[in-house]
Amino acid sequence: MNPHKAVDYMIDNAGKFAAAKANRVYIEEFRKSQKALLMKTSKETTSAGQERDAYAHPEYIALLDGLKVAVELEETLKWNLTAAQARIDIWRSEQATNRNMDRAMT
Repeated sequence: MNPHKAVDYMIDNAGKFAAAKANRVYIEEFRKSQKALLMKTSKETTSAGQERDAYAHPEYIALLDGLKVAVELEETLKWNLTAAQARIDIWRSEQATNRNMDRAMT
């Protein structure tokens, strides 16, 4: 196991993770604006009717599909980065065990 490869992976993907998270947060926040815009264009007169129209609108549903994709990408990157950190921790633990075994043999 090469801890340097794990660290390189983390460095190479940190920006991708940050961008994925920023995209997810943006979509979550834009969802509120999109709902308001769609409610404004609704022909319903009550806020409940406008909200129902907004939630059923194809643009809102498409936004939710985009949010799903954004969350999936962010979570994939997050868990890959977590796995890389775990590899480093395992390597560190193995090195400590090897040092202890070397000391015990001398």
